[in-house]
Amino acid sequence: MPRVPRIAVGGVVYHVLNRANGRAQIFKRPGDYAAFEKVMAEAQDRVPMRVLAYCLMPNHWHMVLHPDGDGDLSRHLAWLTRTHSLRWHAFQGMHGCGHLYQGRFKSFPVQSDRYFLTVCRYVERNPLRAGLVTRAEDWRWGSLWCRERSTVEATALLSEWPVPRPDGWLDFVNQPLNGEELAALRLCARRGRPYGSADWVLHAAARLGLEPTLRPRGRPRL
Repeated sequence: MPRVPRIAVGGVVYHVLNRANGRAQIFKRPGDYAAFEKVMAEAQDRVPMRVLAYCLMPNHWHMVLHPDGDGDLSRHLAWLTRTHSLRWHAFQGMHGCGHLYQGRFKSFPVQSDRYFLTVCRYVERNPLRAGLVTRAEDWRWGSLWCRERSTVEATALLSEWPVPRPDGWLDFVNQPLNGEELAALRLCARRGRPYGSADWVLHAAARLGLEPTLRPRGRPRL
């Protein structure tokens, strides 16, 4: 099946994910996480980006981004991942030792309503689901921790959401997503399929050239 073209239209919210090559550990110490947040801040100066949520995990990261212009998403992430990879290899003394990331980032567009809230909840509770903390807000390297503590990182990196943050958000994030939500999000991440209501998904797929992501994989039956 041909690769789905990378369409990054401005004014659309995207969930973005990238993993280390071979699922190796990217972040081993607090300084590694802090260095990545610094690159995130610098990337804002290169290609401004509304960062709505993020979470850095030992071997991958998630972001929820809202680019203004067409192509901004790809330009922003290209600079961020290239710069982080160069600095990571330099710090490790591993120049020319292969790729840090498994490949280009994965992304899918998200409807800006309750589906957006589900995606942010999924991203911000990632360390809790992985058993790294007992409460999602205790994970230092993500937007939930930053917003709750009004840190410098929150001021520098995070933008306002397109919908109000619900009351009781912390307790909501700490509750597990149901199986249907998880399955849908994982499918969208794997295929690049739009995430939202049925009508919105069809409209977004047509607008963004993502119709192939809605079709079953494999050859059609004869």
